[in-house]
Formats: sequence, structure tokens, C-alpha cells
Amino acid sequence: MSNGPVVEANRLRKDFDGTVALTGLDLRVERGTLYGMIGPNGSGKTTCIRILTGLLRASGGEASVLGVKVPSKSILSRIGYMPQELAVYSDLSVHENLEFFAGLFSVKGEDFLRREKEVLRLIDLPSRKDDLISTLSGGMKHRVSLACALIHDPELLFLDEPTVGVDPELRVGFWDYFNELKRQGKTIIMTTHYMDEAVRCDVVGMMRLGEMMAEGSPQELMSASSASNLEDAFLSFARRPRA
Repeated sequence: MSNGPVVEANRLRKDFDGTVALTGLDLRVERGTLYGMIGPNGSGKTTCIRILTGLLRASGGEASVLGVKVPSKSILSRIGYMPQELAVYSDLSVHENLEFFAGLFSVKGEDFLRREKEVLRLIDLPSRKDDLISTLSGGMKHRVSLACALIHDPELLFLDEPTVGVDPELRVGFWDYFNELKRQGKTIIMTTHYMDEAVRCDVVGMMRLGEMMAEGSPQELMSASSASNLEDAFLSFARRPRA
């Protein structure tokens, strides 16, 4: 297992038909870090994650994940990805979705049953295991999507707004689990619009207009901007002239 950065991006750029989504992003995430990306819609957070997971090709620059230049199929079994949009099959049950995604990574038999029990407990849906996804509420579907990203026990997780539509009590449970994963040495890169979540991250990257506007621990960012909270810190950095 490498001691170097789990994720590294240099001058990462992405254009969509003339629209610049990333303008030259530098990023470095160390193993065991809970890294939070914050920023308004259109700031480049999701584009960055989709490049790092191999779903998009960068227009410029380069990135590596787990020591491998992306995109690369070789890392897929070692990462988990939960997109913003629904990533489960509505005509299958919760169990069938979990079984399908586990099968993609050769998690079968007793290993699958153990993991299924664990992730269903995390998302608080063990009693709905045999229900069709189409019968679940939007929030429940979102929770199943998270479980599918976790089913193969990846060492690196990319979570795009994982707690949207989740009630406050369950959000606390999610964060307990995220912290447990971190204690196990796993790395989590997540986007969030909740500042009370961002402040719980080890490192926060503030993104705006396709750039990394500021980066550091929550306390470092608040100190550097003379702000008492992350929201005010973000606004302070956003008002500074762009280089």
C-alpha cells in the first residue's frame, strides 16, 4: 500500500462545448483523509469527481487515483462512487440492487450477506430489503444508492452530496460511519452544501468558477478569513480578486 497521496490532480481542465467547467485545478488528498468539497452549483465539484472516477476525460492536465493515472479500469474495484442522480434500478428490489453491484466486484456468498447486513443497517432499511426501489421514497432511494457504493468495501469513496434528502438523525448515523471508515484508513472525498457537515471534514476545498479558491482545515480557513464560520469564510474568499 502506497504512502503517497491517494488522489493527485495537476492543472486539471475540462471544457464542455466551449464552456469551461474546470480551469486548471490542483488537488492532493492524503490517505485516511475525509475531504469535503464545497461550492455553489456549477463550481466544478461534480466534474472533478467524474474525472477522478474515470467517467469523464479531462481536456487538459492529469490526475492519478491510488497511484494510477486515470481513467483506468484497474482501480474500479478499489473505489466506490455515489453520484447525485439516482444510481439504482427501480424495477429491482433493494436486495437485488445490492446483489447486482456486489457481483460487479465479485463479492458473493457469505461475504455479500455480511456486507449487505452491514450497509442495510447503516441506511436504516433492513425491513425494506425485499421491496422494489420504485416503492421507496426519494430519500430512501438515495440511501440505497449510498449502500450500493459501499457494498464492495472500497478503500476510496467518492460521495456526491450523500446526505441530500436524509433526515437529521440518520445523517448523524452516516457521519458516525464515515468516521469509522476513516479510522480504518479509508479515504472519503465528498461534496456537500451543508456547512455543518463541511466543518467535520479534515480538509475542505472551496471551489468557485472551476477553480480551487481556498483549501485547508475548517479552522485554518476560518482563521485565514477572520470568519467565525465556514459560510462567512467562503464569502470572504469569494470576494477577493481572482489571480
